[in-house]
Amino acid sequence: MATMVDVARIAGVSISTVSHVLNGTRNVERSTRERVLAAIEETGYRQDTLARAMRRSKTDSIGLVVSDAGEPAFAEMAHGVENAAAAHGLTLLLANSAEDAEREKRAIRTLLDRRVDGLILARAANTAPDLLPSLQNEKAPLVLLDRLYRDLPLDQVGVENRESMRMLMSHLHSLGHTRFAVVAGDTRVPALTERLDGFFDGMRDAHLDAADQLVLTGTGDDQIRAVLARDLSDFSRTAVIACSTPLAVTALTAIEDAGRATPESVAFATFDGFSYPDLFRPRLTTVRQPAFDMGVAAVSLLLERIEAPEGSPRTVRLRQTLELRESTEAFAASEIHS
Repeated sequence: MATMVDVARIAGVSISTVSHVLNGTRNVERSTRERVLAAIEETGYRQDTLARAMRRSKTDSIGLVVSDAGEPAFAEMAHGVENAAAAHGLTLLLANSAEDAEREKRAIRTLLDRRVDGLILARAANTAPDLLPSLQNEKAPLVLLDRLYRDLPLDQVGVENRESMRMLMSHLHSLGHTRFAVVAGDTRVPALTERLDGFFDGMRDAHLDAADQLVLTGTGDDQIRAVLARDLSDFSRTAVIACSTPLAVTALTAIEDAGRATPESVAFATFDGFSYPDLFRPRLTTVRQPAFDMGVAAVSLLLERIEAPEGSPRTVRLRQTLELRESTEAFAASEIHS
């Protein structure tokens, strides 16, 4: 295996000059630099990145743990993190917790053992209570992504979930809807809780009777689907809102089970949405997260924290977009908004 000594001998320079070329620690004349690079190519020399990282106390890598890598919103966040990391010369190490608290802890420990310079975490719904406080004592700083935590001084990136739901409710009420079913899912997830709070805000804004509304929470998709299908079969519910992409699948299946047609007999809207919404018929009204931009913002916060460990923690909330499509509008509408 070639060494720096071999490279220096062939290039006719000192070992320190080879080091400066490799690490960019000092300007080297162009002709000398080209001789060193040619010698590296000739010998096939490969730098010991672990040893270099130990000398610099940096690995030029960051870790990202997401709760569901298969969900479109999280996939797009990971894409944003990767893109921003690459723009800063950083390598991204990605792990998927699959909404499992123990798997999440193992993934984080593995990334820390690999000495990543910082961590970005979209935490699991049932994150271990001691996990986040313990990470505050680690050298590698932490940024929370999407699922925010109000009670700890951490850098965080999320979206305006509550106000977005309130905006959606206002739109649907303006179309004459007064009887809603909201599929909120696992309210241990902060984003889902915020969306449910926004639903109640919108209900109060419209002076709607709580007894006329159906709120479905929990983790049992089959049970939620059965209850919603039965309700839609028995009552004149006019609008269904799903608070995430997986919950949208559950809700749309229940609407089909109930024999209801969208949008003729029941309007439908979802948060997050699918990657190719125009392939659906009818096309789905969606409250869309700026997921890619969230990933970019998380990297920006992480780099700021790496450079200034003692700075005050920051929370960044981005605005979502309400994409109005046929699933909440009659097909005979004079204009479809998209």
